[in-house]
Amino acid sequence: MTHAEVRESLNDSLLSISRRIGEKTLDTLRFIGGFTMLCVEMVREIFRPPYYFSLIVDQVFYVGVQSFSLAAVTGLATGSVMALQFGYGLARFGGKLYIPTIVSLSIVREMGPVFTSLLVAGRIGSGIASEVGSMQVTQQIDAMRALGTSPVKKIVIPRVIACLIALPLLTLFVDYIGLFGAMLVCSKELGINTEYFISKAIASSVTMDVVTGMMKTVVYAFFLSVTACWKGLHTTGGTQGVGNTTTWVVVTSSIFIMISDFFLSKLFLLTLYPHF
Repeated sequence: MTHAEVRESLNDSLLSISRRIGEKTLDTLRFIGGFTMLCVEMVREIFRPPYYFSLIVDQVFYVGVQSFSLAAVTGLATGSVMALQFGYGLARFGGKLYIPTIVSLSIVREMGPVFTSLLVAGRIGSGIASEVGSMQVTQQIDAMRALGTSPVKKIVIPRVIACLIALPLLTLFVDYIGLFGAMLVCSKELGINTEYFISKAIASSVTMDVVTGMMKTVVYAFFLSVTACWKGLHTTGGTQGVGNTTTWVVVTSSIFIMISDFFLSKLFLLTLYPHF
């Protein structure tokens, strides 16, 4: 290739990269604006009658009750694996007696909220996005508007409220199941007395540790549910568009959960322990 051809190929590559960066930036700004506008519309609609309490109850059942079995498996596996890994790791240094404290704090502060939120992002976030997206591409949303019904009030608000109620409760459930799994492993595999595990777990995990973990999930639930509803309401392209919407919601929510976990943890630690 001549120098002119190499220069032209390089310019084309740079132009393509710049175009992709510009498109991603515009998509991000469009999402931030749409997310904000949907939140404002929710605040405007939530205090206006009619109120669809039955829809909220249905969504709480779908989000919370139907996720119990999956949450139980997640919590049990998380607690068991953490106890096993910490047990054999700390046993080398004679620190086996610190396992209940380390495991309980890890589950209550981080593992329980994060794993539960990722679980809900995969199961519930994708479900909301695909359901609302299917309604959008089949013009059910337009029909709802034509009949004078607000899609935000009937579709978005019940799902957001249900996630805000169910996700913290699921997190609390996962915390206890995880501690139960860790207690079983400590008792059967590591030779740690059950009464000792329970006493150390209770002594090390204060109420605010549990509360801060649940408060994290409130933030995750709000972002996850609003994001899924917004993307579903803006789905185009038929069935392929619904699939793209589902994938986008799960990926975006998971990234938000992983990144925001650091900042929320730092905020709560500075609030609870100012000298930290």
